[in-house]
Amino acid sequence: MGDIVPEARRGRFFALRTQLASVASFSALIAAGLILQLFHTVGYTYWGFVAIFALACIARLQSAYHLSQMYDPPGHVASLESPWHIDLWRSIRTTDLVPFSVFFACMQFAVGIASPFFVVYMLRDLKFSYVEFMINSATSVLLQFLTLNRWGRLSDLFGNRLILTTTGAIIPIMPTLWIWSTNYYYLLGVQCVSGLIWAGFSLSASNFVFDLTPPQRRTTLMAAHNVFAALAVFLGAVIGGYLGSHLPNEVTLFGTHFEWLSALYAVFVISGLTRLVVAVAFLPRLREVRSVRRMSMTGLIFRVTRFAPVSDLIFEIVGTLRRGRNDDSS
Repeated sequence: MGDIVPEARRGRFFALRTQLASVASFSALIAAGLILQLFHTVGYTYWGFVAIFALACIARLQSAYHLSQMYDPPGHVASLESPWHIDLWRSIRTTDLVPFSVFFACMQFAVGIASPFFVVYMLRDLKFSYVEFMINSATSVLLQFLTLNRWGRLSDLFGNRLILTTTGAIIPIMPTLWIWSTNYYYLLGVQCVSGLIWAGFSLSASNFVFDLTPPQRRTTLMAAHNVFAALAVFLGAVIGGYLGSHLPNEVTLFGTHFEWLSALYAVFVISGLTRLVVAVAFLPRLREVRSVRRMSMTGLIFRVTRFAPVSDLIFEIVGTLRRGRNDDSS
């Protein structure tokens, strides 16, 4: 996709693709939550999980079928490089991708410390029903869908570095927001902010990899980048699981006794502090590699938060209809 999508429209294209994936994720969350709640109500929770796992299996098989039907145009086949070849790693080391991959892997490690355990916190500690959990999770996905198009346009106009530094500066705060209140509507608000920020960070991080990799070696370099990120997520989740199982949920400091609802609060704080260290260490070193317009962080935040989803949708539909009429007339 990096070869056939113009650089100037890459942000909008991948934003649209991710929006479609968000619609699918949102629909799946709604359906799975309702199915689980229905089976749980009649006392067959186990079979509710069997049902949604079976549906997921069918969906993946359907996806694999459509993937097998895709046409791969000739002339775009690159030679396969062994991941253990020393020349490959020497060449990777000299690219601009290395410092970004290190930053991304470290951030994924910090995020992985807490990210698997928000589900545990909501279901075990807050006693959310499956419907409440479904709505909470779907809220984040919905906000990503509503803002991805805006993020994509901003990425094309102002580059990916600005979005990375802006969202990367806010990401350390996100896990700590979960410890201030257990109010359901407050946590829905936290998920709204989370969906907004992660939509920008994920999209700009993916596009930044395209900017940093030459087309002829993009597949190999992106594979190495994703291997590092996946390993970092694994290590972060292992450490987070250990901390969540061994840290106490009460402590006495200077004669004052503190008791938390869950030991996972400490995991969230540790994840936030680790994210902060990564952001301070790496974000100032990121450099934009494309020629883009200048924009401040406050200006970017204003442009993102001042959005009207319905208006954006209307303009998208009108624009599509106009392009279709122009194509027909030509």
